[in-house]
Amino acid sequence: MTVTCHRAEPILAQIAEQVRVTDKENTMTAVDNAQVGHELDLEQVEAFAQKVATDQAITSNAVLAYLGDRLGLWRTLAETDAVTSEELAGRTGLAERYLREWLAAQAAAGYLAYEPHTRRFRLSAEHAAVLADDDSPAALAGGFEFNAAIWATVDRLAHAYTTGEGIGWHEQDPRLFPAVERFFRPLYRTSVIDAWLPAVDGLVDRLQRGIRVLDVGCGFGTATLLIGHAFPASTVVGVDNHGDSIRRASLAAEQVGAPDNVTFTQADAHEYGGGPYDLICFFDTVHDLGDPVGALQHARSALAPDGVVFVVEPAAADALEDNLHPLGLGWYASSATVCLPGSLSQPGHAGLGAQAGPSQLIEVVTRAGFSVTRQVAATPFNLVFEARH
Repeated sequence: MTVTCHRAEPILAQIAEQVRVTDKENTMTAVDNAQVGHELDLEQVEAFAQKVATDQAITSNAVLAYLGDRLGLWRTLAETDAVTSEELAGRTGLAERYLREWLAAQAAAGYLAYEPHTRRFRLSAEHAAVLADDDSPAALAGGFEFNAAIWATVDRLAHAYTTGEGIGWHEQDPRLFPAVERFFRPLYRTSVIDAWLPAVDGLVDRLQRGIRVLDVGCGFGTATLLIGHAFPASTVVGVDNHGDSIRRASLAAEQVGAPDNVTFTQADAHEYGGGPYDLICFFDTVHDLGDPVGALQHARSALAPDGVVFVVEPAAADALEDNLHPLGLGWYASSATVCLPGSLSQPGHAGLGAQAGPSQLIEVVTRAGFSVTRQVAATPFNLVFEARH
């Protein structure tokens, strides 16, 4: 028998019993300052306490999942059959007693399957595609590295929330930068060439014939390199104001044997030169800018007369209530910890947030002076817009 996770109902029942209040007077005393005159629905209290307890357990295990990524445990498990803690220690050189507890936690989380009769743990191929292979379209292990970076800056975040100040990208924990690249890499690999660029009429044909392309806020250069490799007749320039990202992009270009048509340079979204460009791309960048209208105005001034500005942003609806789902939670949480602080640290302090929605994004682009702005594509994770003179 393989056990994927322990049944939660008995534990949750115990939690419910702890929070169950049978004395109305005691119940009201506990909340009388906040809920005067309101009789609590005890079933709702129990249900919410169970949810919070479960969320806390998941949050605690996220630290262990990050350690699994950082120490190479997921990759090792993906390359082996079922293992005991002793066998995993022998393969990795890590301390067996820690691994014994780590493996048990992953089995309780449902990340690993457990075989009681052999005391072995197994990472399925399906779970390995999510946790052990950054090149997989389903790769998500970088999200744990992202969370580690956020926790490392929580004191600075508390200060920012108190003062209203921003936190510059360069002021974030260094683990944030590769984590963001790891998150977006599978999205870009599956979408940029095959779905997003073809959504603009005639753009792929122009790229194949050869045009000048600029990627603003290129980060580690994932999208820049994808375009350069796919369209060798075009010249592609990636710019970012974060010096370490440009260094990492240049290193990545060397490692993958980037073609001669791709270059990277450090420059601000309001100050780069070298135009006119036929295509200027903003991949998940506009909402991070302190002055997105000014940046788009600068792009318009650097755009060829028949050029296209291409904007990709996180998927969102216009109404808050339509974004209240797990994916929306992920975008709001990353926005509240990284995107919004970054925007508020820059001149302009626009603070669009990662869930601005299509109407607000189109308004921003239109205010920059573009006469044609429209949404051309949507995926579960992103919205795609084009703008022209």
